Amino acid sequence: MTADGHAGDLVIDARSVTKTYDTGEVQVQALRGVDLYVPRGEMVAVMGPSGCGKTTLLNCLSGLDTFDDGQVLINGEDIARMADNEKTEFRAQGMGFVFQTYNLLPVLSAVENVELPLIVSGTRPRDARELALAALERVELRQYAGHRPAQLSGGQRQRVTVARAVVNSPSIVWADEPTGALDSTTAGGIMDLLVELNASANQTQVIVTHAPEVAARCHRTIYMADGLIEREEAIRPLAPAPA
Repeated sequence: MTADGHAGDLVIDARSVTKTYDTGEVQVQALRGVDLYVPRGEMVAVMGPSGCGKTTLLNCLSGLDTFDDGQVLINGEDIARMADNEKTEFRAQGMGFVFQTYNLLPVLSAVENVELPLIVSGTRPRDARELALAALERVELRQYAGHRPAQLSGGQRQRVTVARAVVNSPSIVWADEPTGALDSTTAGGIMDLLVELNASANQTQVIVTHAPEVAARCHRTIYMADGLIEREEAIRPLAPAPA
């Protein structure tokens, strides 16, 4: 996919992105000039062998990590030009994250975990609580709002993570192996949820995965090798944006 034809509606516009890790003894080229264009509303799977740069690409595109060269525009904003506090606010207001390891705070209840991005972005506590409860309702976990992560199953914890990722109505959700720690039935339920969110909210999603069945639910799959995008495959057409 190129920027041609999508210039006015690109959520992700990444050009010649490079990233090298220096361990002191050896330099590892994690990204070697990656170009990626993702229009609004597309679900993109990123696949490839371990160590090929999938997670590094996600972290660099989302502003969780810095990159050495190139340009990344998210909704037209150049994230490399942002100070750290600006990136934090930018992510809290317009991005959601789903990780394999959940990244839920164990001392907080489900609803308290879900409302965190709203609190960070300055939402009033009362409003944040209402929105967090609504997000839990959407993932069918409102009755577990007061439960802490240790009191929830793996699938329930991942649903809380999804609720937290979408509570701020982000334009983009980044997911790193969102089904990797789940059994096949629970994983299918999580993907059903992500597909429904994509369809109902025209939400852009980038999903790093090793699972072909996850990639099959996306619009396009990108295959990486040795820090480069090797090839890509369109799986299903991108539907028109909801009216």
